[in-house]
Order: sequence, then C-alpha cells, then structure tokens
Amino acid sequence: MSGVVAGFTVIFVVIGIGYVLGRRGTLGQHGEFVLGRLVFFVATPALLFDVLATSDLSVIFSPTLAVASATAFAVGLIYILVAKVWLHRPVPELTIGALSASYVNSANLGIPIAVFVLGDASFVAPLLLFQIVVYSPLALSVLDISTMRDGASRFETVSAPFKNPMVLAGAAGLAVAVSGWHPPEALMQPFRLLGGASVPGALLAFGLSLYGVRVLERGTSPRRDVALASVLKIVVQPVLAYLMARYLLGLGGHELFAIVVVSTLPTAQNVFVYASRYQRGTVLARDSAFVTTLASIPAIALVAALLA
Repeated sequence: MSGVVAGFTVIFVVIGIGYVLGRRGTLGQHGEFVLGRLVFFVATPALLFDVLATSDLSVIFSPTLAVASATAFAVGLIYILVAKVWLHRPVPELTIGALSASYVNSANLGIPIAVFVLGDASFVAPLLLFQIVVYSPLALSVLDISTMRDGASRFETVSAPFKNPMVLAGAAGLAVAVSGWHPPEALMQPFRLLGGASVPGALLAFGLSLYGVRVLERGTSPRRDVALASVLKIVVQPVLAYLMARYLLGLGGHELFAIVVVSTLPTAQNVFVYASRYQRGTVLARDSAFVTTLASIPAIALVAALLA
C-alpha cells in the first residue's frame, strides 16, 4: 500500500499548492484560465507527442487494452444514456460527464501505483496509450463539434477535430512510432521539457479551481451528475473490469488483480483541463475528480484485500 499512499500524497500536495496560489491571488484573476490553456495547447500536446513517438506500440496488444477500452466505452455510454434520460443534459455536458465516469488517472497516479503496488509499470501502459490515441481524440472531436457556434459551415464542422492540438500531437507521435524512425535526442528534448509541465500544470489548475467555490456546493455543483459519474468510476468500472477479465478472458492471479486496480483509479485531472478549455461542465469535472480521488483510496485498499 506504500505506492498508493505515495501516489496520492504527491497529487494532494501539488493540488494544495494550487489552492494556496488561488487563495493568495499569486497568479492574478485569470491564473486558472491561462494555466489551463497553457496545459491544453502546449504542455499536454508536447507530452503526448513525446510519449507516443518513443513508445513500443507492441505493448498495447494485451488483455489490459481489451478491458480498458471495453469498460471505458461501456461506462461512458451508461453515463450518457442515464444523464440524457434522467438529467436532460446537452451534448458537451454529457461528454464531460462520460469522461469523468470513465477516463482513468493513468499518468500521475497510475504509473506510481503500477510500480509500487503492482511491481510493473507495463500494466498501465496500454491504458495510457488507449486514452491518448483513441479516447481523448474521440471525446475532443465531439466537444469541438458540439460547441461550435450556430451557423458554422460544413467545412468548419468537419475540420474542427483536425485543428485540435491534442489530436494533432497524438497523430504526429503515432506516425513517428509506426514509421520506426527514432528522432534525435536534440529534437525530442524541447517536447520532453514542455511535456514535463503537463501533469503538474493540470494539478495546479485543478487546485486553483478549488478556491472560491466549495466542492459539491449546493446551487453550484451538479450533485446528481457528480454522484452518477463517481459511482460509475469507482464502483461500476472496476466491477465490469473484473467480470470481463475473469469470465471472458479467463484471467486470474496477479494479472487479474492488476487490471482491477488500474480500473479503480480515479478520474484524471485532464478531464478538468478539457472542460476548462471548452467552458462546459467544469464544476462537474472538478468535483468528480475530487470525489473519485478520495473514494479510490479505500476502493483500491479493498481490491488489494480481496484479490492481492
């Protein structure tokens, strides 16, 4: 459990620093907005390109990939159906809610937990690549199209996803990886340097957002949306992962344990960055990430007690 404690400690410390910066007004009135756009348009695309361009794509063909992709789409679809029928939310909010319910914190929490708890970082690599290559571009394309102004031309609608920096960076990195070309270190260093700001930048922006509005505050937070996303993320997704891995793929032992632990990880702060970029569902993304991060601590401990 030391890896769980270490991973969560790092996250809470950086988020806490962001909250203090917001409370003191150190970054000014628009600090959260500027930092969020820096993460979205510069740091995260650089990180995606670096990760994909230097990845061994053979690691994606594993049971973890099958479970991660199937459960993410299943949980996201469940959220969309329930929120559409029950809560009558528009497409952008449905998209952010679906991400809040299914987009796993695979980088800044997943990697340390995979190393310290599971003993092998490769367990989280397929999930990380799936979210970078497939899930993020798909969700961002939906957000691009659904948030376009009224009267946009057909060309603008079709081309919108291809102007997204996340999609462009992911496609470029994947192209380099598939080609087999190994870029010189001098060329990759700027991307590595900028990409290093992605995770702490997202956490700081998340901490900044916590100041001024309490989490789950009545009248401000969409509590029902948050509850739905949190239950799906911390309860339903791990259960689906267990059932699929155990009974469909016939897995057991440490591999089954690893897949369920990875599925129990909380909502990634990236979802808040996406919501901030489009100014839709920001409170939903923030509160879901906060609630699932707290809830995932006992949830992972329970999984470890039952399956380890």
